Amino acid sequence: MKRMFQMFAVILFILAGETNGLAKESNGVKMNIILERIYLDGEVSEEITEETVVSMKDIWKKYKGWQLVDMDDEQIVFQKSVNDISALSKANGYFGLTKDGTLSIFEGKPNESSRVIQSFFQIDIKKLESRQREQLKKGIRVVSKTRYKDIIETYRNFALIP
Repeated sequence: MKRMFQMFAVILFILAGETNGLAKESNGVKMNIILERIYLDGEVSEEITEETVVSMKDIWKKYKGWQLVDMDDEQIVFQKSVNDISALSKANGYFGLTKDGTLSIFEGKPNESSRVIQSFFQIDIKKLESRQREQLKKGIRVVSKTRYKDIIETYRNFALIP
């Protein structure tokens, strides 16, 4: 509730043309605009720009299609879901299994030093063909959204159901 009040107060200050001590520049308020993109594979990219906000109407128009998630007297944070996998996964993502048998995407080939980007579900390894186990051990490149979805659907059939 307090955050909502703070956001409302900042909007009123901007609309009223008052800055209440904020950096004012040619009829506006200097603010950081943070754009967060959330990808299917769980990665979040962040783009930060500094803008002079003259009216909230202009901000809403400029960032139409983005969702406001946070706002204070220094920054506005918008988020958008992207119906694709991240550039990181396309460039260096591999499906594999964690030590406990969870289907995951790793940054690089799956091994102890690889960072897990996203985890899905535990697999009943006994049900896998030896070829499938070997593929997951070596790592299966992600490369595209289609491949991402296909791999998840293929291995969903082997998921352990609690």
